[in-house]
Amino acid sequence: MAYLLEIVASDGSFIDAQDEVDPVVAALEEWGALSTLIDDLEGESEEAAEYFVEQLSSSDPGVQIAAGENIALLYEKSYRPLTEDDGGDFSETDIISDPDDTPGVPKLVKNYDVYRRIDVLKDTLSDLASLNTHRLSKKEQKAIRTSFADILDSVEYPTHGPRYQNAISQDTGKRYGSRMSVRIHQDGVMKIDKWWKLHRLQALRRVLQSGFVSHYEHNPIVFESLPYTTRPAPVCYRVLIEEVES
Repeated sequence: MAYLLEIVASDGSFIDAQDEVDPVVAALEEWGALSTLIDDLEGESEEAAEYFVEQLSSSDPGVQIAAGENIALLYEKSYRPLTEDDGGDFSETDIISDPDDTPGVPKLVKNYDVYRRIDVLKDTLSDLASLNTHRLSKKEQKAIRTSFADILDSVEYPTHGPRYQNAISQDTGKRYGSRMSVRIHQDGVMKIDKWWKLHRLQALRRVLQSGFVSHYEHNPIVFESLPYTTRPAPVCYRVLIEEVES
């Protein structure tokens, strides 16, 4: 992972690809995917966050979004479930409760600070979430605004995953929460309600490409890296996957 950070920090010059976009995007994406496999990122977070924040000023939307998604992941991973053994060691501002008081959902506590200049970071993310420039196409601007609205929300509220909505459902009386999901045949829907899930989904699709569905059907290792839990998985893992964003 240090190797990947060197590529990011040097804008590609570490591998003789100075200012080439694709290697930097690839390094950012793979760093994010690998970090989902590490429980505690406290030792890596501060340095990584510095490099990712620097890349938010890139002229390439792909670099900006990949860096931003890594920042959101770092904030998500900086919190852990609060236990009885923690006692009164944390201030109330460091503790997050489920807004809907869902039974079985524990409170979360901030384990460490990801980035020291949080106000500067929020200002940068806010600017990107409302970006309006003739330099980029409408499609690129929409992608940046949508992504960074989510990323800013997660930095402010680390329990919020991608496409989180605070609106209250009239049917359940609870917040809609993350509206990104993967529909799995007729057996259920897997919500992509955490940044680690989004990073793994994207990594699997990058590697497997058109073979993603086949591997998800027949390869238990692939399935178990991102299982759905709405209903028990079929024995043969026979699934039909389509992304749903409503």
